Amino acid sequence: MTPNTATDLAPTMEPQAAPAAQTAATHTAKDGKGILITEPAMKQLGSLMQQQGEGKILRVGVRSGGCSGMSYTMDFVDGPDIRSDDEQYTYEPAEAPSFQVICDPKSLLYIYGMQLDFSSALIGGGFNFTNPNATQTCGCGSSFAV
Repeated sequence: MTPNTATDLAPTMEPQAAPAAQTAATHTAKDGKGILITEPAMKQLGSLMQQQGEGKILRVGVRSGGCSGMSYTMDFVDGPDIRSDDEQYTYEPAEAPSFQVICDPKSLLYIYGMQLDFSSALIGGGFNFTNPNATQTCGCGSSFAV
């Protein structure tokens, strides 16, 4: 019988990888800036863009109003409606044509870093905004305060 050493008694533990984070895939604009758009929202926007026809651009922004003081806006506009001071971002979905998103500089101050998601749920479905700049949001998720 051979004597046991400290190494003989130590359990053999192999390092295990940390579990992968469960986060939704998000897309940023081609230049890495702009708002974050989740995969479900990218698919829905791609579908809506095709329904709108050629030359339409998605304008996102904020306006005064809503339960919490400010509300989000999203609308399709024509190319000539781009203002000289608008920020322009190009998004390139994997399985759909690329599309443009524009935002005025004042709105961008409030929505920088925002994530746009989409849910097809019967109750509470539609586009959802997650804004790290918001200090208060309403129950419907379409208005906020900073």
